[in-house]
Amino acid sequence: MFKHFTTSDLAMIAIALDEEEERNVQQRIWVHDILLKRHIEGEFVTLYKQLSDHEEKFFKYFRMTKIQFNVLLSKIKNTIRKKNTCFRKAISPREKLAVCLRFLATGDSFQTISFSYRLGHSTVQSIVLEVCTAIISNLKEECIPMPKEDDWKTISNEFWEIWNFPNCIGALDGKHVVIEAPPNSGSLYFNYKKTFSIVLMALVDAKYKFIAVDIGAYGKSSDGGIFSSSKMGKAFEKNKFNVPDGRALPGTNEVLPYAMIGDEAFPLKSYILRPYPGIQIHRDETKKIFNERLSRARKVVEDAFGQLSQKFRVYQRRLKSLPENADKIIFTTCILHNFIKSDNDNQFASSMSEQLPRHITNISNQGGSAPQVAFEVREKFKQFFNSPAGQIHWN
Repeated sequence: MFKHFTTSDLAMIAIALDEEEERNVQQRIWVHDILLKRHIEGEFVTLYKQLSDHEEKFFKYFRMTKIQFNVLLSKIKNTIRKKNTCFRKAISPREKLAVCLRFLATGDSFQTISFSYRLGHSTVQSIVLEVCTAIISNLKEECIPMPKEDDWKTISNEFWEIWNFPNCIGALDGKHVVIEAPPNSGSLYFNYKKTFSIVLMALVDAKYKFIAVDIGAYGKSSDGGIFSSSKMGKAFEKNKFNVPDGRALPGTNEVLPYAMIGDEAFPLKSYILRPYPGIQIHRDETKKIFNERLSRARKVVEDAFGQLSQKFRVYQRRLKSLPENADKIIFTTCILHNFIKSDNDNQFASSMSEQLPRHITNISNQGGSAPQVAFEVREKFKQFFNSPAGQIHWN
């Protein structure tokens, strides 16, 4: 039987439903008292202006000068600006950039930054990803452009002038960046160091700037030809990077191709030079000299990684992000690394590297058989370094 409701009963039910709906609305818009004080106690309000009056402190806090910060802001502010609403005032582009740079500079958790800036945990996470996306979108072509033929020649000239290695178009290396185990990923990201990681593959010029980067290879692929299977490796294999054919070595008529230099982790190719195996250099002094010259020039990529991790301490800790978000964060640091280095007058930037943190590790040897022409190219470089035209006297 159905119960008969009186008019009074229906009125009471309606009132109860209205009260429940009001409580739900209050729960949806409720903000903790701590967060409500962002405009008077948040770190951006209390500290940013004071940092602006002290350039050195500003640099230590944001890892860039005040001028660089403002230039960067001018390039991305229209992308990250949101309109105010009736319910709340939008977070300014300047504060968003400050939050993102502080995360990259310290590697602190989203939770830690949310407390200091008086922002919600999810808000900080969304700000970091939003700003990283904007930096990639607006600065990628400016800071890591596709080199043209003249650019490769300039890079090669600088390697010869600074590091005494001719026809070199970059030092190549790859590092594992440790991340938290992604959900439902199995062993894809589990590497030989027994950690979960993604790979940052980078080609660096003679002045420690990134020429090209490839990010996101599975950590488990550490010994399976990461470079050859990467987008960067395939592009070089198909000569899609506008690399010139080659030129004569300094002071000789010997024309050799332009080549990258790498360590034992990379396969020997006509466009990739790697050291002679250790067992050979003990029997041949000329091969030892080649290895020493290659190692000296190749050190720039190790130093670039060291500078990257020194500048952005997010590399000092396990990156707590999904792989696709970690890719964005890593790519952003590479872009900012070049952006900051473009300012030659940066009095606070250090050219010194530091030891890589344990959350950035080497890739393991890839080996593989090399074509005969690759051996011949390396032999001719070796002969040049042992000839009067190629010899140098160490200070």
